[in-house]
Amino acid sequence: MAKAQHFLIIDTETSITDKVADFGAVVTDRKGNIKAQCAILVQGVFGVDSLFYDVNASGLWSKQSIDRRMAAYTEQLNQGSRMLASVGAINRWLEKVAATYQPELTAYNLAFDASKMKNTGIDINQFPNRFCLWAASVGNICNTKAYKQFVIDNHLFNAPTEKGNMTFSTTAEAVTGFLTGAMTEEPHTAIEDVMGYELPTLLHILKKRKWREKMIAYNWQAHQVKNHFTVR
Repeated sequence: MAKAQHFLIIDTETSITDKVADFGAVVTDRKGNIKAQCAILVQGVFGVDSLFYDVNASGLWSKQSIDRRMAAYTEQLNQGSRMLASVGAINRWLEKVAATYQPELTAYNLAFDASKMKNTGIDINQFPNRFCLWAASVGNICNTKAYKQFVIDNHLFNAPTEKGNMTFSTTAEAVTGFLTGAMTEEPHTAIEDVMGYELPTLLHILKKRKWREKMIAYNWQAHQVKNHFTVR
């Protein structure tokens, strides 16, 4: 009997110092059976460094949102849906996962998450087999006619730049909305994003034939609205 294939999905939420404040990870098989998971607020970063914010943003990523986001995380700690743990504890968990399941690593924008984990000391070097779930989504979902129709129906267009460039959305939120048929607001908390967005997307892609061969790294220039949507 062939050995079961497993995947490790990771998501991170970061601090203003480009370190991981909130670490979420799930080990799943191809059918979506969860074998292991963790939801960690990183000791030495969470509550020490400010959560990420953008001085030019409003809403979720505004500086004014930090107190509300911190309060929500603190409540999760009190309820037990989050643990406060050291980078060393996260690394021990990852080592156990690697030894037990030998999973293939993925994340939606893997390069981003990998860089923040490196800044924090979270070691993912024991996962040599890896791919970017965003690239898999772009190549297998976001360039289809059905997805583009969903973009139109839900007005999933990014704001034009000063130079007049305008792209359509390929975010995890948009892709999951397409797959489920209804847009929902991604909470941008690590384990919830994995379970509600990255996991369903991965399971959908795994059912496609030759999905690896179709992966395309996201390039904003290749997703210009003017090149994909024309007047009839």
